[in-house]
Amino acid sequence: MRLKPAIKSSNSEAAPVEAILPSPEPVTLPGPPALGIHGAGLGLRRELIPELKAHKPDVIDFFEVAPENWLEIGGASARDFRYFTERYPFTSHGLSLSLGGPEPLDEIFLTRVKKFLREHRIALYSEHLSYCSDDGHLYDLLPIPFTAEAVRYVAERIRRTQEILEQKIAIENASFYVAPAINELSELEFINAVVAEADCWLHLDVNNVYVNSVNHRYDAVEFLRGLPRERVAYLHIAGHYNEAEDLIVDTHAADVIERVWQLLEFTYRHFGVHPTLLERDFNIPPLADLTREVERIAGMQAQALASIVRNAQTA
Repeated sequence: MRLKPAIKSSNSEAAPVEAILPSPEPVTLPGPPALGIHGAGLGLRRELIPELKAHKPDVIDFFEVAPENWLEIGGASARDFRYFTERYPFTSHGLSLSLGGPEPLDEIFLTRVKKFLREHRIALYSEHLSYCSDDGHLYDLLPIPFTAEAVRYVAERIRRTQEILEQKIAIENASFYVAPAINELSELEFINAVVAEADCWLHLDVNNVYVNSVNHRYDAVEFLRGLPRERVAYLHIAGHYNEAEDLIVDTHAADVIERVWQLLEFTYRHFGVHPTLLERDFNIPPLADLTREVERIAGMQAQALASIVRNAQTA
């Protein structure tokens, strides 16, 4: 499925909802895996821990962590982490597995991740559909060439990961800024082929869809329509930085903009209501500010679920 270029517009001001979203579609209940999480979540940052220990806002249903940041820690940090995992649901989102990288899959690391997930009763592990290593870590998430050979290569590594962890994982659609010249497939075709061949879940990052739609000039709604509904398990939403009118950098360092909220609304209408996490990794504001964004996620989920009830009553 090749996507038509999006109409070029300014990124700094919100367009009317009708300019981005198509006519309403009926919302149906999804059939997600047993993730152990629901509702609206927030990434657990160390700088937020004192305030969250004093009072966790009720609207935060779950937390997310990168295993790399918490594996085999000790002391006060370990006690803090255990305090939260004993009380609240968690999910995990990896940073360094490098599913598309040329180096052999790090199976020793995966055995450590497996222990971490079991120890803290974390049901879902997700990773980026990208690579970040080549004879050492590159400290960035780089795009995998969209080729048939890469589909087979990445899918085999995902299957092996699932064998080691003894569970399905979810892969996240990644943001990228330069398309490899050897691409044979579109981004959408590549994602769909990988999740089908690997038989894994899709971790859908709505902000990344928006970022890529601007940087690579395609229609974000049409892209979302092309993804497999039955594979979607979990959602991310985040802020970004406008480097130029036609270049957005995925920073997780700003508030979510209105166009991305509108895409999240469409995502709920099209895919159903899945657990959704607010990512904020830099320029961390006060917890009260983050809570307002989490409340908006929860409010949108409630509206979508109310639509499900209305559709069921009129069916």
